[in-house]
Amino acid sequence: MSVDGKLMEMLSGYAASHQHPFNIFVHMIGVPMIMLGMFIPLTWVGLDTGGFWINLAHAALIGFSLFYLTLDTLFAIVFFVFGLLIAQLAAHIGALPIATASAIAAAAFFGGYAAQFVGHAVEKSMPVLVKHPIQANLAAPFFTVVEMFRILGLRDELFSKVQRRIERQRNARSI
Repeated sequence: MSVDGKLMEMLSGYAASHQHPFNIFVHMIGVPMIMLGMFIPLTWVGLDTGGFWINLAHAALIGFSLFYLTLDTLFAIVFFVFGLLIAQLAAHIGALPIATASAIAAAAFFGGYAAQFVGHAVEKSMPVLVKHPIQANLAAPFFTVVEMFRILGLRDELFSKVQRRIERQRNARSI
């Protein structure tokens, strides 16, 4: 499968369950909240590399970014910058007293997931998380960046292609 094929498969598979504007909106908030909730405790473990603290949140960010590079370079770079901002916020929160940081991490993590389930209830679609939890957690941060491009009117041809593919898949199922 080509990189373009892998990108189209991932985008159309994820986008098919994320068509309603309200669902997209809550994912644009919920997914970064989940990332923040996950990154906070990951900032507690790391090592000093000549004055620069490298922690597990950075490692996770690098891992996700490398995977996203196999899909699309521009989206991966934008994700990395976006993720670095979340990792920095997580580090600031992680430096708070453990009870405070833990409470914020839990609220962000579970609140982000709750928001997404509400969005899927409005859309009347099964969350990808239920069917494919690993795929959903890999795709959601990437899809958030992709969705930012769509909202800004960038890379319209890609989004038109994704929508055509989703329509073809729906038509094939209804036959």
